[in-house]
Amino acid sequence: MRATFSLGRIAGVRIGVHWSVLVIFVLITLGLAEGRFPQVYPGHAVGLYWVAALVTSLLFFVSLLAHELAHAIVARRNGVQVDDIVLWLLGGVARLRSEASDPGAELRIAGVGPLVSLVLGGLFTLCTWLLLIGDAPRLIVEAAAWLAAINVLLAVFNSIPAAPLDGGRLLRALLWWRTGDRLRATAGATAAGRVFGWLLVAAGFVLFIATRAFDGLWLALIGWFLITAATAEGREAQMRSVLSGVPVRHAMTPDPVTVPTGLTVAQFLADPRYRYRYSAFPVVTGEAGEAGKVGVMGEAGGAGDAAGLITLERARHTPEDQRESLTVKDVMLPLTDITTAGPDDPLADLLPRMRPGAENRVLVLDDHRLLGIVSSSDISRTVSRLIAAKQHRVDWRDRR
Repeated sequence: MRATFSLGRIAGVRIGVHWSVLVIFVLITLGLAEGRFPQVYPGHAVGLYWVAALVTSLLFFVSLLAHELAHAIVARRNGVQVDDIVLWLLGGVARLRSEASDPGAELRIAGVGPLVSLVLGGLFTLCTWLLLIGDAPRLIVEAAAWLAAINVLLAVFNSIPAAPLDGGRLLRALLWWRTGDRLRATAGATAAGRVFGWLLVAAGFVLFIATRAFDGLWLALIGWFLITAATAEGREAQMRSVLSGVPVRHAMTPDPVTVPTGLTVAQFLADPRYRYRYSAFPVVTGEAGEAGKVGVMGEAGGAGDAAGLITLERARHTPEDQRESLTVKDVMLPLTDITTAGPDDPLADLLPRMRPGAENRVLVLDDHRLLGIVSSSDISRTVSRLIAAKQHRVDWRDRR
């Protein structure tokens, strides 16, 4: 699940939001402001209902964030680094840089999320009771009661044993413990996720046909998201298995074409060496010489430490009247915003960190020295080559 936009960082973890969150946010706010709140607390200003609905919806998404941060914290304590958290239609996803080392760690990481939601449900229940005995306004009491119920529902729903839900992770931990095979356990959890998703799709369409209520279509949409996410998770697990034991250096493009920080944007766009084959280039420290030329590394570029990444699209978005004065350093993506890896790092650990698009290349560094660059297509080619080699070995054994 990829983020559509970012909200920043909490405790060093990037927080992203998928577009589907906006859909559910609007639906929840609309349902509370136009439905539930006026029903339980009638006769008041429409604006009051909308303010209460917006605050309640925001608190709901804070609860989702707490759920996912719990996953991230426990993952870190079990030696698993977290790249980011993405909030989406069904809650959230904490993207882990690597996998849990054993079924016990997997169980702890997966189980803490529903536990946190359940605790939040209990706290909001307690809050509702205190508000009631304190004779608080009915609208506030109803908001707290709704938050209590939705957090308990979130805990229960996420505990369903189907990937990509937390229950699917718990199922994978159980299957992994029983079989000793992580890939086989993942296949079982993702298969359960697809089956559950198709059941929701079928139930949703039956409900819609029988009642003409849009709740059925909503249920079918949730099922479709589950199918898509479970399929993607299964595919990534298979790729991890294929890439197991393969270092990053075997997939990277070594000695890539580089751009010096001192080159102006106009020089970068005018130089024919940067206009063909590639859409993104590593940026290295150094000043441009005559006509923007520097010492050679790859086909163009020069020696120096890695400083960032520049894409043709990013350079072309620079206003034309500023291209002569701005340098590549001024418009590049800095190194802190780029995924980096060491040449001997496991290639499989890059999978959850890879994203489509020119700005999402991975720079391979030895300390700060640039050794290579990795794109999604590099990983795809490596996977295809390894699968072909494995099939060749199987065919050779069969012939013998």
